Amino acid sequence: MPAEPATLVELGRRVLRLEAAAVAAVADRLDDRFARAVRLLADASGRVIVSGVGKSGLIARKLAATLTSTGTAATYLHPIDSLHGDLGIVGRHDVAILLSKSGESQDLFGLIGSLQRLGVPIVAITGGGDSTLARIAAVALDGSVAEEACPHDLAPTASTTVALALGDALAVALLEVKGFRREDFAALHPGGSLGRTLLLRVSDVMLRPGRFLAPEATMREAVVSLAHDRGLAMVSSDGRLDGVLTTGDLTRLAERDPGFLVRPVAEVMTRTPKTAGPDDLAAAAVGAMERHGVIALPVVDDRGAIVGVVHLHDLMRAGAV
Repeated sequence: MPAEPATLVELGRRVLRLEAAAVAAVADRLDDRFARAVRLLADASGRVIVSGVGKSGLIARKLAATLTSTGTAATYLHPIDSLHGDLGIVGRHDVAILLSKSGESQDLFGLIGSLQRLGVPIVAITGGGDSTLARIAAVALDGSVAEEACPHDLAPTASTTVALALGDALAVALLEVKGFRREDFAALHPGGSLGRTLLLRVSDVMLRPGRFLAPEATMREAVVSLAHDRGLAMVSSDGRLDGVLTTGDLTRLAERDPGFLVRPVAEVMTRTPKTAGPDDLAAAAVGAMERHGVIALPVVDDRGAIVGVVHLHDLMRAGAV
């Protein structure tokens, strides 16, 4: 008889909680071996060869893809195929990451022997701390779990989740060590909306500057500029940015000063406003707006000259948000 929906939901929760606990446990156990593994991978002048058998092989494929997309050249090598010609992709300056729950998979040993002959150091991700693989590896990371999520403690579930998480941890740590930037990520992902968004610059979205207010202009003139320029009025006497006014400035002033319309702009404007550069990433401009609670930024060049204005709505339409 089919289980009740509530029972199925509780089964799903059990699996998720068990796997989350397994990842939390491996995070607590992480030690200097992780740092040594990252340094070994970062210092290699060749590629990272990633391999595993069965479910570990599937995780290995994903890890190779993640490394490659984040600036570390990596390739998956099937351990059986490596003994039938594919070992030719391995160079003496490479480093290997081998994944195995037990660390005793016979299908890995042929590849391990070949890697040893070539002098390729091995980083192991294994649940077998005293296994053959762990003893051979230059660095062995502890991927053990208390139990699998499978009710019979047989099917690799929690163990593959832990291996996946450890692989991601290595990839992200390498990304940081190598100084891999958003621009680098975009260059490796030129297709689709992700690449377009990450490559988008402020100059692609900004509007050319319209009218400027002179510092001696009155707030009456500022009201007109704010309405015309979508809530941000820029103040300039020589093409350089002296300050800005926003509709928020206008509202706060009107609430406390009934005669505000005759006041000079220079008394009210923000003299050190947040700005963007034309070559800044559009995503960085969005982040600045979020941090400072504004919906538009003046765009100035290296000399401080006003070259445009960028609005949050235009960034949203361009897909930068």
